[in-house]
This record gives sequence, structure tokens and C-alpha cells, in this order.
Amino acid sequence: MKRMLNTVYVTQDDAWLRKDGANLVVESDGAERGRVPLHMLDGVVSFGRSGCSPALMAACAEGGIALSFVDPNGRFLARVEGPRSGNVLLRRAQHRLADNAGRAVQIARAMVAAKASNQRSVLMRAQRDHGERLADGRVDALGRAAETLAAAARRALSCDDLDILRGIEGEAAAAYFNVFNHLVLVDDEAFAFTTRSRRPPLDRINALLSFYYAMLGHDCRSALEAHGLDPQIGFLHADRPGRAGLALDLMEEMRPVLADRLALSLINRQQIRAEDFVVEDAGGVRLKDNARKAIIVAWQERKRETVRHPFLGEPAPLGLFAHLQAQLLARHLRGDLDGYPAFIWK
Repeated sequence: MKRMLNTVYVTQDDAWLRKDGANLVVESDGAERGRVPLHMLDGVVSFGRSGCSPALMAACAEGGIALSFVDPNGRFLARVEGPRSGNVLLRRAQHRLADNAGRAVQIARAMVAAKASNQRSVLMRAQRDHGERLADGRVDALGRAAETLAAAARRALSCDDLDILRGIEGEAAAAYFNVFNHLVLVDDEAFAFTTRSRRPPLDRINALLSFYYAMLGHDCRSALEAHGLDPQIGFLHADRPGRAGLALDLMEEMRPVLADRLALSLINRQQIRAEDFVVEDAGGVRLKDNARKAIIVAWQERKRETVRHPFLGEPAPLGLFAHLQAQLLARHLRGDLDGYPAFIWK
């Protein structure tokens, strides 16, 4: 099994990243702030306007270390990649299958069904853990949404049309986010949530979700590349220039478990507060630098939590699940598995 390596997150705008021997060095204000051996790294994510030396870019590309640049809101900007690795026959099989709607929908429906099921589990877990703190109206609304999501998962599993499947996914997402505000237990209008918004996020919860989705997207893309797959060619998400369709596909089944629950936990435990965000004049909301550091630490801790994989039957850190799912998808494309076993949280 793949060993879980580290990801370095750089949040200071004035930081400079460089290579020193076999190490990544982070400098700020002329002083060294951190040093990590390159062989211990799986990825580097730089927020804001930090710079990077050509020597470090070359070392990351050669060593298969994903080097990504995102803006302060977590929106992807650029990525440094080296020569493509992996089995060209696997990528050709992926491209052929993506062009075959009848086969592509078999993978896509497993992903949509798993996403709806995991969203339902988030709602049911909230009812179980916090039922005494929820008003009867909230409990009823969560129950109805859970039923809608269960029905969506069943419909997805029997769907043979990609466009209809995308519609089912959209309906499930609407039902889920329509009651998402009921999962917020703090009595603070600053954390009121009405609907999903992005580019820019228009409230604090959306800013936090977008930030975590960006980090999950980085992990999913890295996992796909590590297993020789093309992250641009997806099965659920239609091809679009500049969009990593397969990385977005892989994210769908893991968003509720890794990102949504963590964001809710930070808010409900008051580990993140209204003053940790900046509301811009144009209406967008972004995290302050210190808050980004805190939620990155929480993200890394969440990834270290061990969960039993439902298909493999083995315990593994949540941070490895993107790699495990990418590996299972590659095995399916090679013909080793009859179908793609999507991740369903239990």
C-alpha cells in the first residue's frame, strides 16, 4: 500500500520557496521558516503570491511532487508538472472508455450514487449526534432530505444516460445544500448559509467549503497522476479546456466525508469564528492568513484519521483514500475489476 507522505501548505504572501540540496526550504523576510526533505513530500500547495525557484520546480517535476498555486480563496491558478508517467496503454483505455457513453455512465453512476449516499450519511450522522440540539422542524427537514438523497442514489444506480445522471446529481446536491444550514449549530448570523456559491464565495461557510474543496482537488489530481491516469478526461464531468474532469469526478464521492464534515466541525466547535474571514467590498468572502493556517492543520489531522475501506476491507488513513480510489479505477480500466467500486462512507 502507498505510504502517506506530507503536503506542505505555504500561506504567507511574501514567502520564497527554493531547493537546497535534497530539501525544500521556505523563506520569509530573509529568514528560513521551514525545511523538509523532498523524498518525504507528496505535494506543495502555495496560496497567494509566494514565489518559487526554477531549481525547486525542476526537482518537484522530476520527483513527481505535485506543485500547485492557488489564490487566497483556494481557487486553482497553476500547476507544475514533469514528463507524463504511467502506462500509456492505461491512458488510452481511459480515453476510449470516456468516448463510449454506454461504458462511461457505468463509472459515473457509481460516483453519483456514492456521493448521494455519503451526503445522506452526513445528514443522518448529524441527526444521531446532535438530535437533542435540533428543533423538531430541523429534524424533519433533515429526514426528508435524507430520503431524497437515498432515492437519488437508487435512481443513479439504474441510470443509463449521462445527461439524466448529471440531472440526478444536481437534484441531490440541491436537496443536500437546502438543509445544510440546519447542520450549523452555532447561534451566529455570520455563519448563516442559504445556497452554494463560489468564484467568489459569498458567505463564510462557502469560503471554507471552497478552500477545502481546492485542497481535496489537489489531492485527487495528484492521486490520479500517481496511478498513471489522465486527470483531464472524466466520465461524469464533461470535457472543458482547463478543467481536470476526472479529478472532479473523484472528488464527488469524498467531498461530504472529508470536506463538508470537517468544515461543519470547525464551525460548530467554534474553532473558527466570524472574525477569521474578510468580507470584501465587492461581496466576496475569504479567509484571513492565520485562519488558513488553522484550517490546514485541521485538514492534515483529518487526513490522518483511520477508516476501514468498504471495498478493500482494510483500515487506512483518510488521506490515502484518493490514492486507493484512483488505484481501483485504474484496475477497472485495465480489466482487473468488473466495475468501479466507489467509496461509500459507513
